[in-house]
Formats: sequence, C-alpha cells, structure tokens
Amino acid sequence: MFASIASLALHAALAAQTAPAQAADAAAPVSVPEEITLNYSGSVWVLPVAEIAVNAIYPDGTYSASAQFESAGLLRWFDDTNIEAGVTGYRIGSSLQPYRYSHVNHASNKGRVVGIDFPDAVATPDVQPPFGSMGEPPADDEERAGALDPISAMLGLTLGMPVDTPGVCSGRLPVFDGKARYDLRFEQAGTERVRTRAWSGDALVCEAYLEPISGYDPGDRPSEEETRRPVVIYLADYDGIYVPVRFRANTQIGSINIQATRISVR
Repeated sequence: MFASIASLALHAALAAQTAPAQAADAAAPVSVPEEITLNYSGSVWVLPVAEIAVNAIYPDGTYSASAQFESAGLLRWFDDTNIEAGVTGYRIGSSLQPYRYSHVNHASNKGRVVGIDFPDAVATPDVQPPFGSMGEPPADDEERAGALDPISAMLGLTLGMPVDTPGVCSGRLPVFDGKARYDLRFEQAGTERVRTRAWSGDALVCEAYLEPISGYDPGDRPSEEETRRPVVIYLADYDGIYVPVRFRANTQIGSINIQATRISVR
C-alpha cells in the first residue's frame, strides 16, 4: 500500500513541474540541463520506510532516465518492494516523446516486466508475463493516445513541457503506467518555508490530484475520498527549473512525508 502511494507521490510531484511559466511552441528552443539527480527518503511519522532515486540525462535531441523505489525499515515487514524503472525517448523543443518505458519489481517472485511502447504516440502496454486483467474497463487506444509513462511525467519542467493551462503547477497531465490510465491535476496553493537535508528556502506549494480514467480492477480504483485528498508538493526554483524538495500525503495509515536528501542539477 505504502509503495504504491509513495511511487505515485514521487511522479506526481515531478509531473507537477510540467506546467511551464508560459505556453511554449513545441519546436521552440529551450534550455536543457545536462543531468538531474534526485534522492529522497520517505517516512511515516518518524519511521523511515522508503528510499527513492531518480537520474536523467539529456543528450542532443533525446533523453533517458532511471528511477528506483525501495522499501526500507519497518515497511519491509509488510511490503518488500524494490522497483527499478527506466525510459528512453526523444525531445522536440519543449516536448518529451517517450520511445520505451519498463519497470520490474526485483522483490517480487513473478519476474514481471511492465513495458510500454509508444507507436504513433499511443502508449501501448507490453507486459511479460501478462496481467491476469487489464482492468474493467481496460484503457483503450483513444485514452492512451498522448499519455506519458510515469518517469517522463517526472521530467517535464526541465523542458518547459506545455499542458492545457499556463503557469507552474496548473492544468493536468495524462499518465499510463502499463495498466492504469489516470490524469494528474495540479493547483497552486501559495508558498511556504521548507527545510530539508538537500535544500532550504521558500518553496511553491503545489497540490496534485489523481483522477482515475480506466484500467482499474474492482476494488483497486481510488475512492472519491482518496481522490479528494491531494499530494502536497513543495517545489524549489533552481534557476527556472522547479525541483520537488518535499511532498506529503495524508492516508489511512498516517501522514507520509518524502524529503529530498540530494539534488544535483547541471
């Protein structure tokens, strides 16, 4: 349970960066960092429960990134998780177009590789061995058209990737994770002073809401109460690149806090 919430919080936090300061032409030149490295530590109350790492590089006209989520501390007694994910794709101005995404949980005995290909920009699942169900109803081609994988959703602000509403932390982003199709909707909530091991200062407060679309089995679809509770994200301005330094989610098991322990942007 915690692993799924924390993983969602991470890519929701980074996806919140996808709304640019102003709408951009996809073909316009943009400033692109060479590399971004982010490390986070998660806890419930004061108990450490997870470690998260993200690394992205931006060669000419392309990008590649990796992410890892590993349960830690007491969480391992309940949910032993070691998810490794990666993506490669193309850059067109301020837009990202993934080519191949995959992830695997090394702690699972199923050995399942969840892959996504993107022919004609339609997120197409390639899951081996296949899921027993792709949800009721499964995500169709129209719903998956234009959707990003979770990691590409993390990387949008680095290119000023446009969404439907201008402004940092506004609008929505379509995401497909190999089975579930959902939107992430973002709203600004002012600023707040934040202090973590990696950064301190005034941060933009961003609220991210998950809006389920399709690809959920009965009992797995988030409830209305859950979708009303946002993931609260704190974004630090690194010379125009908004990096999440902390995020928080209130759940039935307590308040989940994930804080940056290392940030490198170059």
